Amino acid sequence: MRPPSSSHTPLVGFALALLLAALDIGRAAAGGSAPHPPAAPPSLTELKNLSYAGFVGAAGSVTLVDGRYEGEPYAAGAAARRTVTFARDFRVTGDLDGDGQEEAVVLLAENTGGSGTFDYLAVVTRKDGKPVNVATAPLGDRVQLRAARIEGRRLLVDVVRAGPGDAMCCPGELASRAWDFAGDKLVEVATGVPPQQLSLAALADAEWVLRWWDWDEPVPEGIEVTLTMEGGRVAGRAACNRYFATATPGRAPGEFGVGAIGSTKMACPEPRMAAEARFLEQLGAAASYSFLAGQLAIGWSKDGRGGAMLFERRPGD
Repeated sequence: MRPPSSSHTPLVGFALALLLAALDIGRAAAGGSAPHPPAAPPSLTELKNLSYAGFVGAAGSVTLVDGRYEGEPYAAGAAARRTVTFARDFRVTGDLDGDGQEEAVVLLAENTGGSGTFDYLAVVTRKDGKPVNVATAPLGDRVQLRAARIEGRRLLVDVVRAGPGDAMCCPGELASRAWDFAGDKLVEVATGVPPQQLSLAALADAEWVLRWWDWDEPVPEGIEVTLTMEGGRVAGRAACNRYFATATPGRAPGEFGVGAIGSTKMACPEPRMAAEARFLEQLGAAASYSFLAGQLAIGWSKDGRGGAMLFERRPGD
């Protein structure tokens, strides 16, 4: 038998195309069209304007507006009231339940009118396209969150907390904690990592980039100030020049001081030189370090003035 002539090939191809098109139409009619790509995880704007529940000792939920909830005063004319705040743009994303859709984990701080601040981790996912808080777990009173990440459907968190003998004001224990997301709750699991004493070595695993001169004063675009800590020596770039100095721990956890600062002598245009002078003055007056929602806070005090410079890890560290 002779093979079909080449003149029949276009007809065969056309028939095949019609068949495939018919199959596609049939799948679409049966609801079997190709799945849409997963939606983006909840944004910061969505997360800061959302209802959250699961707070210890409190029934119901609270709704944040621009990252804050403020309840009614406990008594008429009193200032004390319950507040819940979204912690400084902190957001970690990843697929906690393996469904292909990334969840967001945020940090919330609750104050009920006393001296303590109780921190919570909250999981938010999308349901029917809308962000929903599906699980909340307590971190503890005045716990400092140093770093967080999602690995292999597990939430891993590094914290600084009060250890044996520590005052609540001055936590001095580094600990690693982990949670699995089980349906509608975060279940804490053991990490096998023993706690350690807080020291300047806790700053040595990253390059830190200055983002805020103080709690509410961001560093302008175009100004880059960095800090690294290793072997009792602090160094980095101060907007223009490289700098270096010794760093000495204090008596209490989180206390430290910086010795005489040396630097290179290159001249740069303003406003970089002014930023450099300001940073070196404040670093030279450093008195403490702590962690706030994944940021490094270096507190300083000089001549009746003071504040806290806030640094973020260099992405990828």
